[in-house]
Parts: sequence; structure tokens; C-alpha cells
Amino acid sequence: MTPPQRRRRQPREEPPPQPAKQQGEPRKQGEGKIPERLYVLTGATEDGDRAELDLVTLIVARSDAPQSATPEQAALLGLCIAPLSVAELSAYLNLPYSVVTVLLTELLTAELVQARAPIVRQALPDRSLLEAVMHGLQKL
Repeated sequence: MTPPQRRRRQPREEPPPQPAKQQGEPRKQGEGKIPERLYVLTGATEDGDRAELDLVTLIVARSDAPQSATPEQAALLGLCIAPLSVAELSAYLNLPYSVVTVLLTELLTAELVQARAPIVRQALPDRSLLEAVMHGLQKL
């Protein structure tokens, strides 16, 4: 039985260098991995008003995404099954905070999501709780 023979790889020929693009020339779609403009994602807003959403405002979906929803809105609704903050949504979708607030404003006006204020803890603990802890420590 003879061992298999190895074949030598031939060096690949590099393609000739492409001439530099002029500034006025249009780019082809998908060339150079240029991201879409963010205003394309948000669409045209009629009045430009946004909901007052903080980074820690919790967003919860009220229903599933309708068929008319954009892919970004559908992704937001899919993530919001459990309460998530606006900052988390922005990070998960890899979109700026401002774009996420515009998308959430549209979903809020369509009543597809609900915004909740975060639970704020008191700056000082309850006095009765501190007294109970103090008395418990004294009894030890």
C-alpha cells in the first residue's frame, strides 16, 4: 500500500490593485461595509417629539410585533418580553441611545410597549428598621 502523495500548493496570484475612488463617484450597495444612515432606521418623524425616556427607564412589551413593524421595532419587542432598561436595549441592538428612543417613542404611541420608571430606593433606610437591627445587636 502506498501512502497518499501530497500536492504542492501554488502561490495565489493577487488581483491587480483597484484605482482609488473619486469623491463624486457613487458607491455600489454593500461595497465598503458602510452602515446605513441612522435616520433611515428611525423613519421620518412628523413632529420630532420624543418620549422622555431615561437610560434606566424600564421597557416592557405589551404584545407581539405586528407585521407592519420594522425589523428594528420587531427586535425591540422581542427583547422586551422581560423588563429591560433603555440602556440595555441600546447595547443589545448596537444602536445609539437617541435612535432607540425614537424607535421606542413610535412603539409607545402605538401602545405596543409600556415604559416604567425604575424602582428608586430611599437614600436613607427606614428608622424603625435601624432600631430593630440595633436592638437585635444589643441582645447578642
